[in-house]
Amino acid sequence: MRDLFFVAFLGAFFLLGLKRSFLLVLTYAYIDIVAPQRLSYFLLNSIPISAIAFGLAVVGWMIADDKAELRISTRQVLMIVLLAWCGYTTLHADFPVEALTKWAWVWKALVFAIFLPFTLRTRLRMEALALVMVLCASSIIITGGIKTLLSGGGYGVLNLMIDDNSGLYEGSTISTVAIAIIPLILWLTNYGTIFPPSRLLKLAGWALCGACLLIPIGTETRTGLLCILLLGGLMMMHMQRRIVYGTLIAIAAFAAIPFLPSSFTSRMDTIESYQSDESASTRVAVWQWTIQYVKDHPFGGGFDAYLSNSFRYEKTTLEGPPGAQTVERNIVVDHGRAYHSAYFEMLGEQGFFGFILWALIHGMSLARTEWIRRHYKRRDDPTKAWVAPLALALQQGHLVYLLGAAFVGIAFQTFVFMMLALQIALSTYLARQRRHEEGVPIFAPRPQSATA
Repeated sequence: MRDLFFVAFLGAFFLLGLKRSFLLVLTYAYIDIVAPQRLSYFLLNSIPISAIAFGLAVVGWMIADDKAELRISTRQVLMIVLLAWCGYTTLHADFPVEALTKWAWVWKALVFAIFLPFTLRTRLRMEALALVMVLCASSIIITGGIKTLLSGGGYGVLNLMIDDNSGLYEGSTISTVAIAIIPLILWLTNYGTIFPPSRLLKLAGWALCGACLLIPIGTETRTGLLCILLLGGLMMMHMQRRIVYGTLIAIAAFAAIPFLPSSFTSRMDTIESYQSDESASTRVAVWQWTIQYVKDHPFGGGFDAYLSNSFRYEKTTLEGPPGAQTVERNIVVDHGRAYHSAYFEMLGEQGFFGFILWALIHGMSLARTEWIRRHYKRRDDPTKAWVAPLALALQQGHLVYLLGAAFVGIAFQTFVFMMLALQIALSTYLARQRRHEEGVPIFAPRPQSATA
């Protein structure tokens, strides 16, 4: 029955895409985020629906979309260079077979992120993508939130529709994404046009935000807690009554502590001392190994180069009853541990050059959204009132991702690259609007100097 539902749902999407080609782009985004082929028992597993959706989206764009004002941004060029560099490192990878497995989905994420801004030519299209991203992530988040309320969840225990610890179905990844989309949810409830703002919509938005906050509790991920703290601080910076709201939030947080699962509070206590937790200890050891590795291999080792790591580290634990505890130190030998950090993932796999490219893409996106926020915040034009809040929402979500990425290997997470594409599209859309307002053709030649 589940398979028939997915087939009917995707079939309806594809049929609508024949009339409105942009819907095919949204179809691919849905497939990429939710991965219905992994939720299906047998019907969709044997069909390359992702490749079909992407191919149709590109063909539909080539046939139906207006490309008179097509422009490519610097960040898209950097993504193209990063794509080529990843291809080079894959050909020279330390583990060629494993590298090809990761390359099989990384190149798709990069190509779609490069292509996506070309299709987001209007406010409606950008809003539609943001809405689809939120709804697709919410299909996982709401499930996790309900299960958390009913069972309390648990680290590595909370089942998010499928028993597959990858993509958005991995605990730390969905915790990061869940907190990162909260600003986008609030923007959609206040400035959306597909679903105009209303009391019911805002109530649904706040309920969804509540489900997002439950995900780090249900998955018991320390990364999620840090993301909540960062987002709270970022939102406080732009509140008019930050002292009042900050006090209310602090009171609510302390009041919620007694209702949290004991396993959650126990796991959060390990943030203070990483050496007492094996998971945190291995991360630090892997990061130290990666720094040494990249000194000897400045061009990186290709995808999954971490498989060659081997190290020893000291784990400390407290033994005995309270008040009479002794410190026990044990030497642990480990090998083949994942990076557990997007920063070290890029450094170890793509070397210094790949890391710099990746950092430039994110840094330029943050700088550009900040410029848009400041520039359009001062405008009195009511038709542009949505711009600065959207830039702020994307910026806050991006910063939350960058914090979460410090502890999760999600350098090439497809959801995040869609968010980057949305930021690029917003920038190019506004640049095109400014040129229209000034009466300058989009490809007008630069005026020559008087001395030329």
